[in-house]
Amino acid sequence: MQHLTDGSSRVMAELSPDEKFELITRNLQEFLGEDKLKEVLKERELKIYWGTATTGKPHVAYFVPMSKIADFLKAGCEVTILFADLHAYLDNMKAPWELLELRVQYYEQVIKAMLESIGVPLDKLKFVKGTDFQLSREYTLDVYRLSSMVTEHDAKKAGAEVVKQVEHPLLSGLLYPGLQALDEEYLKVDAQFGGVDQRKIFCLAEKYLPSLGYDKRAHLMNPMVPGLTGAKMSSSEEESKIDLLDNKADVKKKLKKAFCEPGNIENNGVLSFVKYVLFPLCGEFCVKRDAKWGGDKVYTVFEEVEQDFAAESIHPGDLKASVEVALNKLLDPIRKKFESPELRQLTNTAYPDPSKKKAAAGKGAKAAAAAGGGGGGGGGDDELEPSRLDIRVGKIISVEKHPDADSLYLEKIDVGEAEPRTVVSGLVAYISQEELQDRMVLLLCNLKPQKMRGIESQAMLLCSTVEGEPRRVEPLDPPEGTSPGERVFIEGYEAGKPDEKLNPKKKVWEKLQVDLKVSEDCVAQWKEYNLMTKLGQITCKTLKGGNIS
Repeated sequence: MQHLTDGSSRVMAELSPDEKFELITRNLQEFLGEDKLKEVLKERELKIYWGTATTGKPHVAYFVPMSKIADFLKAGCEVTILFADLHAYLDNMKAPWELLELRVQYYEQVIKAMLESIGVPLDKLKFVKGTDFQLSREYTLDVYRLSSMVTEHDAKKAGAEVVKQVEHPLLSGLLYPGLQALDEEYLKVDAQFGGVDQRKIFCLAEKYLPSLGYDKRAHLMNPMVPGLTGAKMSSSEEESKIDLLDNKADVKKKLKKAFCEPGNIENNGVLSFVKYVLFPLCGEFCVKRDAKWGGDKVYTVFEEVEQDFAAESIHPGDLKASVEVALNKLLDPIRKKFESPELRQLTNTAYPDPSKKKAAAGKGAKAAAAAGGGGGGGGGDDELEPSRLDIRVGKIISVEKHPDADSLYLEKIDVGEAEPRTVVSGLVAYISQEELQDRMVLLLCNLKPQKMRGIESQAMLLCSTVEGEPRRVEPLDPPEGTSPGERVFIEGYEAGKPDEKLNPKKKVWEKLQVDLKVSEDCVAQWKEYNLMTKLGQITCKTLKGGNIS
């Protein structure tokens, strides 16, 4: 772990202690220990640390603490960034032991790239890895001393909003808050900075550190930026976040699906990003819109943006498009840095694709069985998991007859990507163009594109079919309120990831399709497991018992 030179000698002499305090505490949701902060600032520069557990990939909400770190440096603070690798393992093993070092390297590279993208000089920061000091004899003894004082109730309560909550919690999750408290002493800081979800851990530190003979520290808390779905932005919830390495098409798709109700300023992740990231970093925000709606408007005060959005003077589409432009400017240097072969390799090894791991395991099991290892073909079952199918909700935005085939429709379907997909389907004999126009449907999106009468079809529109005279066909229906691009999953297989492209030689779709049917209750199923979105079941209007294809 590289320790960079800190900025203790670069004191912001032109700022008074009160001005430094204002800069340090602006945009925070809460801070504890105001008197201590002011007392230190009268004597010397404040020493602060921010820690991040090296679990899932950092996402754009990390720009919130990064913008505050920029404020701390402007106020002359000495700032330490802790890569809390041991905490990542203790939190229900979110980071496997064998991947800890790789994830620390990834976090170090991506956090540095974020700081550089917002103009923060790295030579003014100190970077530390948790296991560099948390495995020492002194620290370990303090863990034991602390564990003899902290009750199970207090430890569980302290980690309730940070440590993953499970029915049968591991002892490691109860140790987590105590270690975070001890880090304040071992990093020799005056204050710890984190999200407001850390408040209970901060209170535990204030209660117990003095019992060990250590000083009580101050605590600074930034607000939690709502995710794109309206809840907390989380590394473990793909739909709620924009990854720092997402390409421009993915950023557009995720922002397009983001919760941003007209006039609603509550739990609005798009609006919060403007407040807590773009304004502190840029000092202004430009809403880009068509001239007929008033043209571009530059705001220098966030409250005016909020007021105009609440009054519906700013349309959600214009807000999203404007945030998209600003966000891509922040992400471009990070993406460019991670184009290097070394960092691509680091990303792939620190965060291995679980579907590839499963496929490799399946092949290994097959090989073992072929070599006399027995086992009844478990590897084959792994390979045929329905989660390998990339089924998404789509909206038909145009439908017309195929120019060279009377029985085929040519459709443009929005599946949440930058551009709609072209789909050719043989539905002319069963459904009118009017019924299909603007209809929400289901698409299988990872089949190999196939030319149908000279036009490439980029997905398959899924329908229920009942054979007989006459043959009957109906498209499947997603739950009301779903958005284009939403993932469809099969109950019991939610954790699996779809193949990027299904290999036609392996006949994966054909083997899985045999068990896709509509139940007597008109619910789409695979082997009696329901097809779902986050809003409910996939259904069919009338064709009970139909085959899905």
